[in-house]
Amino acid sequence: MKLTLKNKSIQLLLILPVLLFIITGTGCNQKKVPAQSDQTEAPKSKTDEGIHLSQSQIDAVGISFGTVEEKNLKSVVKVSGQLDVPPQNKAEVTLQMGGVVKQIFVLEGGYVHKGQKLATIENNQLIQLQQDYMTAMSSLAYAQKEYERQSELNAQNAGTGKIYQQSESTYQADQARVKALGRQLSQVGISPVSAAKGNITAEIPVFAPISGTIGKINIETGSFAEPSKPLMNIVDKSKVHCDLMVYEKDLAKVKAGQKVNFILTNQNNTTIIGRIYGINQSFENESKSVIAHAIIDNSAKNNLIQGMYVSALIDVGNQTTTAVPTDAIVKSGGKEYIYYLKKVEEKPEAKEDKEKAGDKDDDKASAGKTYYFDKAEVVTGVSDLGYTEIKLLEELPTGVKIVTKGAFYILSSVSATDEDGN
Repeated sequence: MKLTLKNKSIQLLLILPVLLFIITGTGCNQKKVPAQSDQTEAPKSKTDEGIHLSQSQIDAVGISFGTVEEKNLKSVVKVSGQLDVPPQNKAEVTLQMGGVVKQIFVLEGGYVHKGQKLATIENNQLIQLQQDYMTAMSSLAYAQKEYERQSELNAQNAGTGKIYQQSESTYQADQARVKALGRQLSQVGISPVSAAKGNITAEIPVFAPISGTIGKINIETGSFAEPSKPLMNIVDKSKVHCDLMVYEKDLAKVKAGQKVNFILTNQNNTTIIGRIYGINQSFENESKSVIAHAIIDNSAKNNLIQGMYVSALIDVGNQTTTAVPTDAIVKSGGKEYIYYLKKVEEKPEAKEDKEKAGDKDDDKASAGKTYYFDKAEVVTGVSDLGYTEIKLLEELPTGVKIVTKGAFYILSSVSATDEDGN
C-alpha cells in the first residue's frame, strides 16, 4: 500500500507542470483577443457607396465645385494634310548641253544662293560653238560695213538697187545668226562678250536657279551628265505651305482666310499657326475630298520639311456647346471622365459641434463632413478660353455639382486604393 501511494505522488508531480503551462498559454491567448478587436482600420477612399473624401482632404487639396455649363466656344473642322512647296520654290538643275562632270562645289543639305556656282561640266563641243560665234561676229562686222557703203551709194543714185538689197539681206541674216549663237552660249553659262574677245573655254558652269537647300545630288566627279536628267534639286523651305484634305460634309464650313492650328505629330505635338488662302474646285481622285491650301506663319523657323504629315484644326467660327473647365477632365484607361458629387454626410457629433459653434467658427463646424463622388465618362471636343467641350455618355441629375478643380487628386486616390487591393 505504501508503495502505491508513493507512485501516485510521483505521477502527480510530473503532471502539474504540464497543466500550469497549458493554463498559462490559454491566459495569454485570452489577453491577445481584446487587443486585436480594439484595432481600428485606416479610412479608405473608396467604399461600396462610392469614392469619398473628408472635409479636411477637400480643404487641403483645394477641390472646387461647379456645374456643367453652356459655353460659346469656337467650332473647328479636324483635317489632315501634307506639307508641300510651291512649284516656283523648288527647282531641278539640268543642262542644255551634256558633258563630263569636272567639279562639284556643294553638298547635300547645304544652303545655296541664287546664281551660286554648283558644278562645272566639260564638253569639247562648246569650243566649236564659241568658234562659230566668233566667225558670225566677223561676218556681221563685214556685212554691216558693206550695207552702210551700199546705203550711201543708193542715196546718191550711184549704185544699183539689187546690190543694195543683197547687202541689206546679208546684214540682217548675220545679225540673226549672231543673236542665236549668243543665246546658245548664254544658256550653257558662257558669256557671249567673253567669247567675242577670244576667251575660249571647254567648261560649262552650272549655277543655282533659286536660293534654297540642296536635295539629292545625282552626279559625281567623272560621270557623264546628260541634258535630259537633273543633276540635283533645290528646295526653298521658306515658302512651305500645307495641303489639307477637306471632306465633302465640311466643305461648306471652310473658307479662305480662316485660321488653322497645325499639330506636328513628329515634333512632340508642336502647334503652329497658319491661314487658308485657297480651295481647289475639284475632288481628289475617289476620296471625295478637296484640297485646301494654307500658308504657315514663320514656316522657316519651325524646321518644316516637304512631305511631312500634319493634323490640323480649321477655326470655322463659334457655337454654343456643353462644356466644363478643362481641369475637370481626367484620363484613365484610355477614357476621359468627370467627377460629380453624389451626396454629403455629416457625423452626429459634428452636428452637435456645429450647433455649439454657431456662426463663430464655420471651419470647425464643417470639419465632420464627408463628400461622396462618382465619375461619368465623357467624350471631349474643342478647347477654348479654359473650357473644353464634352458629350456625356450617361445623363447626370439636374443641377448636380461637378469637381472643377482637384479632379486629378480624386483619380490618384482611387488608383492608389485599387493598387492596394482595397
